[in-house]
Amino acid sequence: MAAQIDEIAPDVFRICLYEPAFDMQFSHFLVRDDAPLLFHTGYRGAFAPLREAVATLIDPAALRYIGWSHFEADECGSLNDWLRIAPNAEPVCNFVGKVVNVDDFSIRPARALGADDVLNTGRRRFRYISSPHLPHGWDAGVMFEETDRTLFCSDLFHHFGQRPAVTDADVIGNVRDAMKMMQSGPMAGYMPYTSQTEPLLRRMAELKPKTLAIMHGSSYVGDGSKALCDLAGLVREAFDGK
Repeated sequence: MAAQIDEIAPDVFRICLYEPAFDMQFSHFLVRDDAPLLFHTGYRGAFAPLREAVATLIDPAALRYIGWSHFEADECGSLNDWLRIAPNAEPVCNFVGKVVNVDDFSIRPARALGADDVLNTGRRRFRYISSPHLPHGWDAGVMFEETDRTLFCSDLFHHFGQRPAVTDADVIGNVRDAMKMMQSGPMAGYMPYTSQTEPLLRRMAELKPKTLAIMHGSSYVGDGSKALCDLAGLVREAFDGK
């Protein structure tokens, strides 16, 4: 199982594995900078091909930060494998993630970021956006890279299929299809709808991202604000239950 590598923004690499059993892409994002950052570690079983892919871009031992949105196996399952080969790497999450899960699971303590805290990696600034229960999980959050305006979306905009690495076409139709499929099966209810769901998405829209680094499906380059506002309406339509 070889990973596909594509540069979706300057020095932002989408490292993608496709799982035919789920008809789903799993994307992991390496940001090459003075202090390299990996967003999504992947499953433990995916560590070997991901490590090989990262090694074509940087020395994996040079990783400095490892981040994710929320505590799930595809987001951070192989965290400890990465920490073992990168002696200076630091897990990055929010306070809830740190105290509820990560510091018990991880072989190295996590660095907790608060809402709107900024992580500097050299040329880049990553702003932490706390987003409880969006896409899901009390500990959820996303990261916004301010220099080139890339939003690391995790499961937001999830869609199925073996897709191009990046697109400038509207992805909302594919996202709607994925939500309908998920809601009709055993994985229904994967995204809770709360009073904060739409305000959080509109807050992300105010950041005016140019690139949406999407975990499952094509990443998007274009009017990220409009895409996030469209997603807010779609989430209400699919999950509000009224």
